[in-house]
Amino acid sequence: MALGLLATPVLAQEDAALTHARALLKTVPLIDGHNDLPWEIRMSETAPMDVQAYNLNVQTHGNTDIARLRAGEVGAQFWSIYIPGEDKDSGYAKTQLEEFDIARRMIAMYPKDLQFVTTADGIVQAFKAGKIGSLLGVEGGHAIENSLGALRSYYELGARYMTLTHNVTLDWADAAQDTAAHGGLTPFGREVVREMNRLGMMVDLSHVSPAVMSNVLDIAESPVIFSHSSALALTGHPRNVPDSILKRLPKNGGVVMVTFVPPFVSARVFLWSSARDSVVQSAIQAAGADSAAARTQVREWVAANPRPAASVSDVADHIEYIREVAGVDHIGLGSDFDGMGPITPVGLEDVSRFPDLFAELIRRGWKDGDLKKFAGENMLRVIRANEATAKRLQASRPPSTKTIQQMDTPGAS
Repeated sequence: MALGLLATPVLAQEDAALTHARALLKTVPLIDGHNDLPWEIRMSETAPMDVQAYNLNVQTHGNTDIARLRAGEVGAQFWSIYIPGEDKDSGYAKTQLEEFDIARRMIAMYPKDLQFVTTADGIVQAFKAGKIGSLLGVEGGHAIENSLGALRSYYELGARYMTLTHNVTLDWADAAQDTAAHGGLTPFGREVVREMNRLGMMVDLSHVSPAVMSNVLDIAESPVIFSHSSALALTGHPRNVPDSILKRLPKNGGVVMVTFVPPFVSARVFLWSSARDSVVQSAIQAAGADSAAARTQVREWVAANPRPAASVSDVADHIEYIREVAGVDHIGLGSDFDGMGPITPVGLEDVSRFPDLFAELIRRGWKDGDLKKFAGENMLRVIRANEATAKRLQASRPPSTKTIQQMDTPGAS
């Protein structure tokens, strides 16, 4: 009896927080910085690259569809235009253009729900019209193939941010999860940032090394973003943002869009994943050509060492930490749904669960003004700042014609 009496007000409190969260998200566009649905469509096992076959009007096998976007109160979504940096295929640009095609066709297929936009005003207008503003972000600077002309072409196709690297170090920038070759940005890498500022394309520092983060903050003329990263101090994954960078964000005006990827937000999951990777490597070395034996060894290890789970609370901890170090004006959302694999934080299983995260923050005492900044107001400010900088720079600066050969070749003039 006593347990029942105690449980009732707790449930009522949780319901009230979720109701509050849903009401608040109807007043401000929730902007998610990173969803990999276009790549998910490309890699579909049943109908690869077939936008019509991947029907968002029914529940998909992944994290995203129209009904769940609506349930999640999503106001605007950056769809990631991702291509892997490890495999050039017949050229990065070819695959990148195919990804733009998939994303643009996907958005066009659902005109009652999705609206292609490229500006902050476009996001607001779509939100007022009851539609989900749909923007594009290039994930990985390898896609420009060392060409500023390609960069400008991607902007014309709708890209409004570019993640400078993915997981592979480029000819002009070091990646966080690869060997550093340049100690940050090369001179041509700095020119890429300079040209992005002139275009109004936001510089995304997720995936880059801390040295690249620092180099960009030294030269950036517009606020930067981290489209899907969390706090290194809480979880030691190299994809997260160190305090030294968080402390510099207020001067730049940028935003860290906190991600949900379990190894990025849970120290226990990160340590488990690192240990599993070591077991995999050891098993492969020990088994040689016997791949079945290696798989058996890994399965046995996982059975003896079950994967821990990340949670909504873990994600909220990162949000609060970044608020504490960088300030409430420098936090946002970057889920990485349909890009993090099948394992998500408990309570954040798909795009319908965004209100649950806001309910968690409400229970922690967050006020509506700060929740609105986190939901989308901070990102609207950053987008507008990039637009204003571009307008100013384009009045006095022509498109750059510099090449990597001119700038990075020793002895070149």
